[in-house]
Amino acid sequence: MDIIIWLLIVACFVLSFLGIIFPLIPSPLVLWIGFLVYFFFIADNLSFIFWSAMVILTIVLIISDIIANSYFVKKYGGSKWGERIAAIGVIVGSFVFPPFGIILVPFLAVLVVEIMQKRSTEESFRAAIGSLLGFLGGAFAKVIIQIVMIVWFFIAI
Repeated sequence: MDIIIWLLIVACFVLSFLGIIFPLIPSPLVLWIGFLVYFFFIADNLSFIFWSAMVILTIVLIISDIIANSYFVKKYGGSKWGERIAAIGVIVGSFVFPPFGIILVPFLAVLVVEIMQKRSTEESFRAAIGSLLGFLGGAFAKVIIQIVMIVWFFIAI
C-alpha cells in the first residue's frame, strides 16, 4: 500500500510541473495534495516550520506570474495600464486557449492597451515583449520555488 501512496505523491509532484505549461492544472494545489497524502497516509511528522514555509512559498508561487508580468512590462516601458492589463491577461489567459493563452493573451492585451494610449507601435510592441519575458520569468520562478518545496519536503521526512 505504501508503494501506491508514494506513487501518488510523486505523481502529484510531477503534475505540479505540468501546471507551469498547462495553467489549468493548479500547481500549488497539486503539491499540497502530495504533502497531505503523505501526512495523512504515511506519517504525520512534518513540523510547524515546514507547514509555515509551505504556506509562504505557496503564496509566492501563486503570485509569481502576476508579479513577473507587471515587473517586465514596466521595465520595458509599459504604462501603469499595461502593467495592470498584463496581470489580468495572465489570469484570463489561463482559461483561454491553454497553454498558449497564458502567453498570447497578456502579450496581445498589453499591445492593444499601449496602442490605445497613443504610444508608438515600437513602444507598444516593446511593452508586449516585456509581458512575454514576464511569463518566462514567472515560469522560471515557479520551477525554482516548486523544486525548493519538493526538496524541503524530502528533507523534512
